[in-house]
Amino acid sequence: MAIYNDKVLPRLINFACGERALAPWRQKVCEGLSGAVVEIGFGSGHNVPYYPSDIDVVYAVEPSSLAVKLADKRMKSAFVSIQLIGLEGQAIPLANESCDAALSTFTLCTVPNPELALRELWRVLKPGGQLHFLEHGLAPGRSLAFTQRLFDPFQHRIAGGCHLTRQPLSLIATAGFELVWSQEGPGKGPKPWSYFSLGVAQKE
Repeated sequence: MAIYNDKVLPRLINFACGERALAPWRQKVCEGLSGAVVEIGFGSGHNVPYYPSDIDVVYAVEPSSLAVKLADKRMKSAFVSIQLIGLEGQAIPLANESCDAALSTFTLCTVPNPELALRELWRVLKPGGQLHFLEHGLAPGRSLAFTQRLFDPFQHRIAGGCHLTRQPLSLIATAGFELVWSQEGPGKGPKPWSYFSLGVAQKE
C-alpha cells in the first residue's frame, strides 16, 4: 500500500481534482482571499490559478511530496508568493494569529482528525479572519446517504483516508467559526462523491 499511497494515489487525485467541472467551485471559494493565507491540503495546486491578486503570500501545507512535484508548473506560474511550510494540517508551523485567511478544499474529508485541523486554523487566524472552504460530504437524501455510508469503508482504504460521510458545515460550526455564507448541493460527477459544501466562515 505504501507504493500505491505515495506514487499512484497522488496522480489519481491530481487527475480527479483537475476536472473542469470543479473550476467554477474553485473560483468561487477563492474569491475574497487577501493578505497572508494558509492553505491546508494544497495538493497539486489546483487552486493556484484562482488566487486573487490581493493575496500577499500563501502558506501551503501538503503531506505528499509527489503532489507538490505535480504542482510545480502551477506554482511557477502563480502571481502570488507560495511557501511550502509543512506536512500536517493538524500541526501548522505558524504563529498564533498570523494569517488573514485560510483555505481548505477537499481536505476535511481526509485529515485523520478534522476537529484538530480546524482548531489549528482557528489558532493561526487573526480575529475576524475567514476560512474559505469547499468540501464534499454526506448528502441529506436518505437513499444517497445510505449509499455513501455503504461505500465509505472502501473509499477510506483506497483514497488515502478520505471519507464520504463527514459533515463539513457541522464540523466548522462546532469548531467555533461563524458561517458568513454557505451553500450545499450536488456537483457534476458520481453522486456519492459530489455533494459539495461551499462557503466562508469567520473567526470571531
